[in-house]
Amino acid sequence: MVLIPHWFKEVEESGFKTFNTLTRTIILNYDNILNYFNARSTNAAAESFNAKIKNFRLQLRGVRDKSFFLFRLSKLFA
Repeated sequence: MVLIPHWFKEVEESGFKTFNTLTRTIILNYDNILNYFNARSTNAAAESFNAKIKNFRLQLRGVRDKSFFLFRLSKLFA
């Protein structure tokens, strides 16, 4: 990974503030980014489950009884 430090240096010298934001984001998430390339692991399963919950909530047109909502979720997706 010799190219990434070189790219960071070029970004700093360029003066583009948007690239500085991107650089900070990459630095903060560097381990997670490398983990994807090493193990091909993502949080896609969690995102898919969250989308199912969101769709379920939309079908109910709002939730009034939280305990019943959680009960229905556990019966449908458990």
